[in-house]
Amino acid sequence: MRGLYLVTDRDLCGGQALDTIVLQAVKGGVSCVQLREKALSTRAFVEEAIRIKTLLAPFRIPLIINDRIDVALASGAEGVHIGQQDMPYPAARKLMGRKAIIGLSVETWKDVEEAEIFDADYIGVSPVFSTPTKTDTKDAWGLEGLTRIKTFSRHKLVAIGGINESNVEAVMRAGADCVAVVSAICAANNPWAAAGKISKIIDSIKK
Repeated sequence: MRGLYLVTDRDLCGGQALDTIVLQAVKGGVSCVQLREKALSTRAFVEEAIRIKTLLAPFRIPLIINDRIDVALASGAEGVHIGQQDMPYPAARKLMGRKAIIGLSVETWKDVEEAEIFDADYIGVSPVFSTPTKTDTKDAWGLEGLTRIKTFSRHKLVAIGGINESNVEAVMRAGADCVAVVSAICAANNPWAAAGKISKIIDSIKK
């Protein structure tokens, strides 16, 4: 898991359609899309997931479903992202299968230690900075916390929370393998340009 990871939030999209934002973000350099829907019915979520997966297919960009393993399975998504209050990782892996991408959020040091026994594809360090889009998490890790996790963990790290063009370089240098953003793209007037600027910074650090 590397590069720029988009996590959707329809409440931040303003007047733009979610499909349009996702497509622009992918053209701007996003390498993975997580579909996050807290309010949709199961039927609507599955229908949306199928639509977004179809949109992403020509670009070979994986679709990750937030929380809902049933939606991931029903839509044929490439993976799922689960939090500490969601289905336990071993059960999620059993249902999703060995080939699925599964990410696991870590909000405390205990979470980080416990994640070491799991073969997760990545752990989501959440949140790196305080952000209004992550209101149900513990205190922010900060850059020092991110570096500490990088030193300890065997997993790829996806950093999320308050990350944008102004701080993404610092986040990458602190140890992130991949950077997930929400408002920096979803709320942007030009999602394509926003994704492109952040992606270029990430690529410059990776070289």
